[in-house]
Amino acid sequence: MMTGEQKQQIIVLRRDGAGYGRIAARLQISINTVKSFCRRHGLVAKSADSVCEQCGKPIEQNPGRKRKRFCCDACRNKWWNAHLELVKRKAIYTFTCPACGKEFRVYDNSHRKFCSHACYIAYRFGGVRHG
Repeated sequence: MMTGEQKQQIIVLRRDGAGYGRIAARLQISINTVKSFCRRHGLVAKSADSVCEQCGKPIEQNPGRKRKRFCCDACRNKWWNAHLELVKRKAIYTFTCPACGKEFRVYDNSHRKFCSHACYIAYRFGGVRHG
């Protein structure tokens, strides 16, 4: 159980920018006790150094939530389109088109049969295309 004096010291130290570990060591109490007290009393650190990874605008972070990386959807889409190599694609399938015989790869569609709409039309309504 924490004393009223320890609670006041936590408030003062936290507002001065001390971390949970430093406060716990200084007051000789559990770090989890310090964390719980700080969260219950709104003494979580606010990160003012967050900026959008695309445009550099400052981003206001919401305490207790996942860290925001982008200021808006447009910046998020622009950044990910410029960094496609960082996308973790797990569902990539390889097929052979029955119309042209070309091998093609698709992401997240295990039922696809044709490499293009033109091949589908040619196979379904016209003769078989040979690419």
